[in-house]
Amino acid sequence: MYKINSKYIRSITQSALREDLRPLGDITSKNIKNKKITAKIIAGQKCVVGGLSFARETFKILDRNISFNTKTKDGKKINKGKVVAIIKGNASSILKSERVALNFLGLISGVATITNKFVNKVKGKSCKICCTRKTFPNLRLLHKYGVKLGGGTNHRFNLSDEYLIKDNHIASSDLKELVSLAIKNKKGKKITVEVDNLKQLKAVMGLKFDTVLFDNMTIKNLKTGVKIAKKYYETEASGNINLKTVKSIAATGVDRISVGSITHSAPAIDLKLEH
Repeated sequence: MYKINSKYIRSITQSALREDLRPLGDITSKNIKNKKITAKIIAGQKCVVGGLSFARETFKILDRNISFNTKTKDGKKINKGKVVAIIKGNASSILKSERVALNFLGLISGVATITNKFVNKVKGKSCKICCTRKTFPNLRLLHKYGVKLGGGTNHRFNLSDEYLIKDNHIASSDLKELVSLAIKNKKGKKITVEVDNLKQLKAVMGLKFDTVLFDNMTIKNLKTGVKIAKKYYETEASGNINLKTVKSIAATGVDRISVGSITHSAPAIDLKLEH
């Protein structure tokens, strides 16, 4: 379910290592000659772990003789002090790869962990937590992967995946005209229409699109909007949603809640390498 293409993993880990090692390599670890060590990656906090295949590839790229044995799996909830992986091999090679491997683990685990907190807040509701395009440049797949590991749902990956008619589109044109053009040219793509108020919602009711996205609406108006739209469209809520507010938003009956902070503001998980 969570498998990522191995060529992508190799490509992005190679790029990260180049960033860390150009132009002269690890000038500090070069002084350690042919020493073999056993090291452990240990979780410094409770989390949902993610990124083990990225960490493994990071070590293996520089030294295929390194042994990387995982002690858990991506998507598992682990406690502070849990040994995530055991690495054996040349000390210099392990030290060169250490920070990059931990960065991948910390980022993906961080997204998975915060996503899971949101998912747990809406348990019992028929509501999904989904991500947005508010991701770090060139790292979107890592963020989207972390969201899935945390039990969330991926929104569109990029601008070609789905029509999403937002406030800035509407400000530049007529709302009904934009929706009608999207319907005419949809070619199998989903169409989502963002509304900021109930007047906008009523203006598009009856048109054949897929999802109404209620943006920054009060709980009262959101509840009313969901009641009007639910029979005809999938419903979604967005806009400055946090762990304190997400439960009350889910209680409106909305089908899904999109949260930018699970990607753009996810705290990295504390993981360390010890030997």
